[in-house]
Amino acid sequence: MTQPLVDRFGRVHRDLRISLTDRCSLRCTYCMPAEGVPWLAGSTMLSTDELVRIAGVAVGLGVTEIRLTGGEPLLRPDVVDVVRRMAALTGPGGSPEVSLTTNALRLPALAAPLRDAGLARVNISIDTLDRERFAALTRRDRLHDTLAGIAAADAVGFSPIKLNAVAMRGVNDDEVVDLVRFAVERGYQMRFIEQMPLDAGHTWDRTAMVTQAEILASLRAAFELTEVPGRGSAPAETWYVDGGPATVGVIASVTAPFCGTCDRVRLTADGQLRSCLFARSETDLRTLLREGADDDALAAAFRACLAGKKPGHDIDDPTFLQPDRPMSAIGG
Repeated sequence: MTQPLVDRFGRVHRDLRISLTDRCSLRCTYCMPAEGVPWLAGSTMLSTDELVRIAGVAVGLGVTEIRLTGGEPLLRPDVVDVVRRMAALTGPGGSPEVSLTTNALRLPALAAPLRDAGLARVNISIDTLDRERFAALTRRDRLHDTLAGIAAADAVGFSPIKLNAVAMRGVNDDEVVDLVRFAVERGYQMRFIEQMPLDAGHTWDRTAMVTQAEILASLRAAFELTEVPGRGSAPAETWYVDGGPATVGVIASVTAPFCGTCDRVRLTADGQLRSCLFARSETDLRTLLREGADDDALAAAFRACLAGKKPGHDIDDPTFLQPDRPMSAIGG
């Protein structure tokens, strides 16, 4: 029987995050500058066959969830085929659950094909409900397209639909209650994310970050919150809103890190395996693949990568160094 992917701290890794592209259709201020960032060269990007090959090795090692990210994963022209092939993989735990994080701009056209290809669920980024604020924050006047994408995901039956917002001081922190009301009224799950040091400009400021405590204080002024038990390895800590069944979550990577239960490993669009979102080293699977490595060699590379995984990301440590790659190049 194949041994699971366990690091030296006993954490079993069952969740593979795969970035399909570093390109994005928005230019969110907390992610990249207005002019964008230098894109990965096309020759360095993994082909679909290469992506599926690596995913198949991971599933064989016990991975049971594959999350497709970016950049914006729906910009990959063959994203539906990628989903179909990923969903058809099998391993010790059966076929993986395939999910996707998106800005939803292309969901009106792709929601139904993605569902039919085997996509299980979607997480959708929406930081504001105000059109002018959305345009200023993303540098694109596309709020109506995001809302249409959310509605399209709902219409084809994706459930649960999770909405993600990065809480930012003086930008959208006055909207946390409105965002929760928007989600609860439509049967969605709202998730707030503490802003992390993953911007391309390296301008993140710990003192300016909106904390989980501040988010919860704002919400408790409007709702009764009751903690949901049994978080497991989920990144979000969740609360029932006014007794449930609706929930709201906070991903407090900075002030309440959940590194001790982390079960995630990440693959960049150019074939680099990362044991942590904030890792400063990578394992080059692309070169292994293109030099003819067999599945055993790829499996060994997975294990070697996780053998070096640290106990935590140490964002709050004065010696913390931000990764060289921005979030758009790592994958969310």
